[in-house]
Amino acid sequence: MLFSSLEFLYLFLPLTLLIYYLVPPRARNPVLLVVSLIFYGWGEPIYVFLMILTILVDNLAGVLIERYANRPRLKKAILIAAVVFNLGLLGFFKYADFIIANLRLIPGLSALKSLSVTLPIGISFYTFQALSYVIDVYRGEVKAQKNPATFGTYVALFPQLIAGPIVRYSDVERELVSRTHRMEDINEGLRIFLCGLAKKVLLANNAGAMWEQLRDIPAAQQTVLGAWLGIAFYTFQIYFDFSGYSDMAIGLGRMLGFRFPRNFNYPFIARTVSDYWRRWHMTLSDWFRTYVYIPLGGNRRGKARTYLNMLIVWSLTGLWHGANWNFVLWGLFFFVVLALERAFLGKWLERAPRAIGHVYTILIVLFSFYIFVFDGSAPTLTGDAALQYLSTMFGASGAAFADAVLLYDVLRNLIFLVILCLAATPLPRRCMEALCRRLPAAQWLRVALCLAALILSTAYLVDSSYNPFLYFRF
Repeated sequence: MLFSSLEFLYLFLPLTLLIYYLVPPRARNPVLLVVSLIFYGWGEPIYVFLMILTILVDNLAGVLIERYANRPRLKKAILIAAVVFNLGLLGFFKYADFIIANLRLIPGLSALKSLSVTLPIGISFYTFQALSYVIDVYRGEVKAQKNPATFGTYVALFPQLIAGPIVRYSDVERELVSRTHRMEDINEGLRIFLCGLAKKVLLANNAGAMWEQLRDIPAAQQTVLGAWLGIAFYTFQIYFDFSGYSDMAIGLGRMLGFRFPRNFNYPFIARTVSDYWRRWHMTLSDWFRTYVYIPLGGNRRGKARTYLNMLIVWSLTGLWHGANWNFVLWGLFFFVVLALERAFLGKWLERAPRAIGHVYTILIVLFSFYIFVFDGSAPTLTGDAALQYLSTMFGASGAAFADAVLLYDVLRNLIFLVILCLAATPLPRRCMEALCRRLPAAQWLRVALCLAALILSTAYLVDSSYNPFLYFRF
């Protein structure tokens, strides 16, 4: 079930909020756990048992680690067992067929058969959350949660279950035990949720439709401008799809008394790729920094070790996004760019005019999404077609820069493209905040805009069957 679906908006969410606020406070965690498991099992009920197993194992691991805190070897053995269990499940479901497919390339192993394992939705996100809890208990940074239902609520909490943000236990430890519910928070949560809904349905979906239209143009008719515009629309689709979903998760959390960490901070206004990654999928970057980069030594063991640590982190980041070599290449591409920025490019960009930094960052990001999208998930995105698209982007295929049909489409969609660009900056938010400060009555304009977002999104969902969510498979 998606947040941007009619059954969620008009059935699941209203019933959940009604039951949640009617029951006594002590029953709210069990209610959240039950509705979260129902939410998760809506499409694939069998994988609910996998999540329950994860909850029970990691809850027990945390309790045992704390109990045997004075026995370092046993404590470490429990941690290792928990890490192997979590990564083992993730590895089996996400990477088993990828490994087999590559083993089949070895002479004598071509007869290996694929397991055809279905990827449990959101497994990468809730696995990282559960792992962070066990590691933090081991480090003594949080107390073990002895109540399985409370811990289960943390792991399965439906607002951020499928696509994050990745919430560490320390972020919500106090709120899991005791949280307040104020009308201001409910109103603010609803506003954030509806803004995210509009980003997902009205912006991401339409940007995705434009990307597919440009992608499917026959190779002989592709133009340089059309190829770059296609990747730009795909980039906007990913951004508004994922950031919109994150906003909806944060808004839902606020309505339920939780404050989840921010996941996006206008990444397209960055002047360097390093700054871009401080703004994009912030909770994932924080997870890898906290649990991989720093334990490996970070930048404290000399330049060579720093670059090696960066290589490991970005290889793992690429693999986390998907079991395909294009994701590994995507991660390695960012490693190279970030290594160059650390070595010398970053200092030069600091002295260069701001416009140069912005253009450089946007071009790098657009090219990275070319690598990201060509993962073999559609017939037009494999082999020769991918290479043809790349050569067209850089004018190496003899393609024209533009043609009359493309220019007409650009003009016809110019307003939408401008809206996408403006919505990816803090300008609309700052304008609304400034207006509300000067004119208190402008608060009603904000309410009207939220209501319009709901009405227009509903109309879109009723009328269109195109409502993909791209990050569920990561």
